[in-house]
Amino acid sequence: MRKINIAIDGYSACGKSSTAKALSFWLQYVYIDSGSMYRAVTLFFLKNYINFNNPKEIKEALDKIQLDFYYHDGKRKHEIYLNGLNVEDEIRKMYVTDKVGEVSAIVDVRRALVRQQQKLGKKRGVVMDGRDIGTVVFPDAELKIFMTADIEVRAHRRQKELLEMGEMVEFEAVLENLRKRDKIDETRVEGPLIQAPDAHFMDTTHMTLEEQMEEMLNLYTTEIVEKALVKN
Repeated sequence: MRKINIAIDGYSACGKSSTAKALSFWLQYVYIDSGSMYRAVTLFFLKNYINFNNPKEIKEALDKIQLDFYYHDGKRKHEIYLNGLNVEDEIRKMYVTDKVGEVSAIVDVRRALVRQQQKLGKKRGVVMDGRDIGTVVFPDAELKIFMTADIEVRAHRRQKELLEMGEMVEFEAVLENLRKRDKIDETRVEGPLIQAPDAHFMDTTHMTLEEQMEEMLNLYTTEIVEKALVKN
């Protein structure tokens, strides 16, 4: 059966990445976490003191950034490398999280990363999650899913993730960060967070990761496998 592209969009900490990774592994597809690309750019900007309001600095910085994904069998995960350095853990830290919304809203940054993302999906067989995948990056994706969850549930999930990485962050700080990120994502001019008209809606507030995975597999089977059988 021919491979397709699967676009998963939604809010921070609603389970997008974890479920997308599991789905890609089950389907033996390539997984791309578009959010990690924006985080890596944010990390580079912060480490190199790039002025977020200076277009010239931003364009020069983008020319110096090389992003690559490598799959680690032992971890069963793709990890992102920034200019040859594994930054998968560093980009998840709170100081990057605090600024990634601002960097993600920069038009030149979005356009540069969208071009890279579209190249990655040209051969199909990609599961990519983010905020504008089904609307901007892969508007022709055969399967689109839009995920959300109650913001307090998302804050608890994000706080747990941070704690697992050794960062203790107050719940209110995490909650405020999510509120700020949601507003930036929803209101930015370039690639705002909206549900594609043909995307399946999934509220994960009361769903486990296993239930999310099961729902995605059901959508894949219904939307892709059954339609392919009908055509044949």
